Amino acid sequence: MNREINPTQPTAESTEPLEKKLLGITEHPKRFKLHNELHIGAYEQIIAPTQISQLVLLSDNDQAAQERRRIAQLCERYDIAPPSQNSDHFSAILGIYRITWERHTEYSTYTFFHSAPFETPFAEPAIDHVSKEWLATLPGVVIAATHIAFDDSERQQRSLKELSQLFASNTVIGSEVAAGNAIVWTDNQIHTDGFGRILIHNVALRSRQSGRLVKRLLEIETYRMLAMLPVPMMRGYIQQLAHFDEQLADLTEKNIGLECLEDEQDLLNELTQLAAEIERISAKTSQRYNASSMYYEIVKLRVSELREKRIQGLQMFVEFMEQRLTSAMGTCTLVNNKLETLSLRVERTSSLLRARVEISMEKQSRDLLVSMDKRAKLQLRLQQTVEGLSVVVLSYYLLGLVSYGLKAVKAAGINLDTELATGIAIPIVVGTVLLAARRLRRRMDRMHDD
Repeated sequence: MNREINPTQPTAESTEPLEKKLLGITEHPKRFKLHNELHIGAYEQIIAPTQISQLVLLSDNDQAAQERRRIAQLCERYDIAPPSQNSDHFSAILGIYRITWERHTEYSTYTFFHSAPFETPFAEPAIDHVSKEWLATLPGVVIAATHIAFDDSERQQRSLKELSQLFASNTVIGSEVAAGNAIVWTDNQIHTDGFGRILIHNVALRSRQSGRLVKRLLEIETYRMLAMLPVPMMRGYIQQLAHFDEQLADLTEKNIGLECLEDEQDLLNELTQLAAEIERISAKTSQRYNASSMYYEIVKLRVSELREKRIQGLQMFVEFMEQRLTSAMGTCTLVNNKLETLSLRVERTSSLLRARVEISMEKQSRDLLVSMDKRAKLQLRLQQTVEGLSVVVLSYYLLGLVSYGLKAVKAAGINLDTELATGIAIPIVVGTVLLAARRLRRRMDRMHDD
């Protein structure tokens, strides 16, 4: 909720629902939380002259409870109600300054306001009124730190010489903002105290407009740094990706001159290893790149909301961001696109090689089937030969039995020419054995077909 910088009584904010039912109807369990999301990060109402300091700390979600405990410890010193256990936003007056704490997905902001006249901006910033011992206990690491000095409209606009001294002779950028109702200067540098500096001269801003302007400027600083997070990592991969590109070109060229299946399988293994390396880098960079792209879009939106007008001789915020931030983000986009391109090329090359390996294996399978067919034919011929010999042998033994039977009949007193009878029995026995062998083979063929 919007607040004046100097209200008489602070209030603690709560996201807990007061009732579980409305008019006897059960409420959604997250109704209050979803509603209060709209009020997180609302604009402060700022009356100049005011000095503002903000710390942006990267921290994990599991450190949110620790942050609430630190805020509660600070509230105890001033007998102020602490934030609720599930709150992600807190704002209250603590003595001569106001603190605003906001918890976001991967970072938290601590903003301190001190409303009092000042002669020299940044000499005694708002954070000087906060306990150094308490600040040292805050969890996380600093990603952005900014001082803002907000001059009132009654003060004469500072000269270029004064600006040069305030910004340590660095190159100053600035412009008229909010349709000419304020003038903003900065040098986008980190000074010896570890903070960046922004000077605002109020021309005709109301308190709510002042709060919106300050929040936009602080968000530009915060999201600019968050957008830059993956840049060093991305630059570190440029040379490695160039090496991958050359390696892929060599592997693609090898694919043309392969002679045997073993070489094809070795090349496929190398391609698989290369694909795994590319996917590993992609997995490490994709999430950070997507977050960075989102932050970059927010920066561009906040800069456009400033509604700048040029001050003669000074570079505007939009020009600085286009020249510096856009170039850095272009590096991230280049690496991300290169990863996607390499992944697609490796996939295409692997597909071609797999097709070639499959064709080679199919050829080997075909040759194996041809060889098996030849062996089957040889086995069939051998089987037929053995079958013919078996008929002869079986017929021989049967004729022997017939001869013994005829001799027994002759010995019984029957006049019989055994040799003639045996000779007559030869075609009969052979024909019977041959017929029986063929019938047996047909039966086995039918069983095989079934």
